[in-house]
Amino acid sequence: MSDLLTIRVRLAAPVERVWRALTDPAELRGWFAEHAEVDLPHRYEFWGRHTPEGDAAHQRLLHADERSLRFAWLLGGVETTSELEVAPQGEHTELTLRQSHFVFAEALDGSTIRGVLQTWWSLALANLNAYLEGRPLLPRTDFTSADLRGELLIDAPMDRVWTSLTDSEQASAWFGYPIGIEPWVGGRYAMGGFEAGYAAKVVDLEPGRKMSVDWGPTGVSTWELAESAGKTRLTFVQSGFDEANPPYAAWSGSVAGLSELRRFHEVPDWQPIWLAEELPATA
Repeated sequence: MSDLLTIRVRLAAPVERVWRALTDPAELRGWFAEHAEVDLPHRYEFWGRHTPEGDAAHQRLLHADERSLRFAWLLGGVETTSELEVAPQGEHTELTLRQSHFVFAEALDGSTIRGVLQTWWSLALANLNAYLEGRPLLPRTDFTSADLRGELLIDAPMDRVWTSLTDSEQASAWFGYPIGIEPWVGGRYAMGGFEAGYAAKVVDLEPGRKMSVDWGPTGVSTWELAESAGKTRLTFVQSGFDEANPPYAAWSGSVAGLSELRRFHEVPDWQPIWLAEELPATA
């Protein structure tokens, strides 16, 4: 185990196409950041409301070649290091993200902005794949707002989407992590499965349409379904948290997971984009 957060994904495009999406500033502004400026091998900068501490560009390019780039990124007064590397995998591309200075405890308690790095990068990579597949982007986290809500249109009937949200086996498949769900008011919602220990609590449920889960300090997650011209509109909201310290890490992770819920229903012979994730030894 290294001291880096490492995420590997399989992207639905050739490596040249992925590299262009990663390095063309106009394309970056389309899926990644509100503002981006790139001049390789000298400059790689991004900022804006969808970027942690995005008041200005806080990146400094350290290295760039034809298949990788590495930059320093000042976050919470600490200079972290981020690296993106691509490799061809037939008609697809394997992308590896390596990020320093991620501590899982900081994701749980929100004590530093660096706690969002794991799920923020996961959401960014999910949106990169959506962009490459020609699908609408998932809602990007707005670090200037405590209004955590979004919508997603899924090309599948409501009953099928409901089952995939509330059935433990299906939810574990598309989320890529064991989830134990007791779909009734008072039931458990256990990330890691029922044997993992802590479980959130289902506090509201309208069968086939709506479910709310109370996570404690990070608030209540609500998923609500509505029929929309033969498709399903999923509205998801996080509420009941301390608005002075919004749970951006938890929110970003939830939204990133929903990218695979949509693909689970829409992609024939579905396979998740996630290949591997390794937390740092110090996390």
